[in-house]
Amino acid sequence: MPLAEVNGTNIAYTIDGPESGPWMILSNSLASDSFMWTPQISFLTQKYRVLRYDTRGHGDSPATPGPYSFDLLVADVIGLMDHLNIEKAVFMGLSLGGMTALGLGIHFPERFERLICCDARADAPAAYIDAWDERIQLVRDGSIESIVEGTIERWLVESFRQAHPDKTEQIRQMIRRTSEEGWIGCVGALKTLDYLKDLGKIKLPILYVGGAEDAGAAPDVMAAMAEATPDGRFIEIPNAAHVANFDNASGFNAAIAEFLGLTA
Repeated sequence: MPLAEVNGTNIAYTIDGPESGPWMILSNSLASDSFMWTPQISFLTQKYRVLRYDTRGHGDSPATPGPYSFDLLVADVIGLMDHLNIEKAVFMGLSLGGMTALGLGIHFPERFERLICCDARADAPAAYIDAWDERIQLVRDGSIESIVEGTIERWLVESFRQAHPDKTEQIRQMIRRTSEEGWIGCVGALKTLDYLKDLGKIKLPILYVGGAEDAGAAPDVMAAMAEATPDGRFIEIPNAAHVANFDNASGFNAAIAEFLGLTA
C-alpha cells in the first residue's frame, strides 16, 4: 500500500474503482485495517472511486505515541484528502471509523456529501471507559493476542463463525496485525468520545447502520443518535453483531444501497 505523509505521520491507503467516479472514503474499526471492507468493494465500485485507509497505528499505518484524540483522527482524514486532492467525498466508517465520521460531519461538513456511521456510539459513559481500561490492561499484560477471541465473539455472530471458519480466521489475523501502541492510542480517543451533545450540528444526510446483535453499539443507542441528528435515519442489520458489514455483507449492502444510489 502507498503511504501519504500527512498530519505528522504516514497513512497507508488503497484506491479502487473508476477513475472518474465520485469519491467514497472507508474508515476501519479499532483492531482492524482496510481489509475489513473487502465485502463491499465490488458493490461500491459500481459507482464510486473508493479510498480505503488504515487508521493511524493500524494495518500499514505506523503508530505514533498516544493517546490519540478524535481531533487527531479527523485531521488525518482531512490531511489524506488534501494529499490526494479530494475536494469532497462520501464517508463511511464503522465503530472507531463511525465515530470519526461524526467528527468530520460536525467539524468539516463542507468536505462531505453524506455520511454513513456504522456500529458506533457518540459518548463514553463510565462503564464504557472502565471496559476499555480492563482491555488495555489485558493488552499490556499479554499483547494483542489476549483480546483476539473476545473481540471475535463481539464482532461476529456465532452462526457466521461456525459457517465461515476461513473468513473468521482472516479476521483473527487482521486483529493480530494491529500495533499494540496504535491500539492503545486509539482507545485513548474512544475513552474521550464526546460527540453526543453535538449531533444536532450535523446537517449532512447521515445514515446510521448497526447489527441487531451488536452489544457494543446497541440498536437502541444508534436509533437515538439518528433521532438526535437533523437528517439522520437508522437501519438495523439482522443476523449481525459489531462488524455488521462482514457478518452479514448482503444485508449490510442492501441497507446502504438506496442511500448511496446503488443496486444491491
